[in-house]
Amino acid sequence: MPQPSAEKMSSVYLYIPNIIGYFRIIINFIAFAVCYSNKPLFAILYFFSFVLDGVDGWFARKFNQASTFGAVLDMVTDRVSTACLLALLSQCYRPGLVFLMLLGLDITSHWFQMYSSFLSGKTSHKDVKHTSNWLLKLYYGYRPFMAFCCVSCEVLYIILFLFADERSTSLLSSCSEAKSPHCPGVHFNSSWLGSETSYQRHPDENSCGHVRRV
Repeated sequence: MPQPSAEKMSSVYLYIPNIIGYFRIIINFIAFAVCYSNKPLFAILYFFSFVLDGVDGWFARKFNQASTFGAVLDMVTDRVSTACLLALLSQCYRPGLVFLMLLGLDITSHWFQMYSSFLSGKTSHKDVKHTSNWLLKLYYGYRPFMAFCCVSCEVLYIILFLFADERSTSLLSSCSEAKSPHCPGVHFNSSWLGSETSYQRHPDENSCGHVRRV
């Protein structure tokens, strides 16, 4: 079996989508370094890295630069960043086991899919042309559906982290508070009605039911 030349291997590392992958790793390092000190900046950097995940795929298809190394780099970056965010959420909400179970499901399901794809000689785990599983065909074969699932999931995680208090809170209560019109920090701009109202929670109060109108 012929081995790839060293020149070809080195060129793979410099593929445009792989360079974007390196940039994503740096962004994620910065994002998680400031996740407690600057939550808005964390959310922006994390989501920007997530957007680049779609950009590198576009470049890989555009310039025919799909590679096994790029697929593994992309998968590992995605799984590690999502795992770190789920680990943070498990410390912010109770029961934290919910997020740890999601973490385990995310890693194992993607690992099995990638491993089985490489065993069958495919360069990407998203290649489902010859699979008989209808769910995999729907998820990987229909790009808008996959994008909707990925974006919805990651945005939900980001919102939960932004809403998290410094101390552990109940996940169910946080979800109910998010639907409350008097949730802390929410600013209602009703200029089209000729008024502008904002609500703030008192620092010593732990319930959205106790707010102060300003």
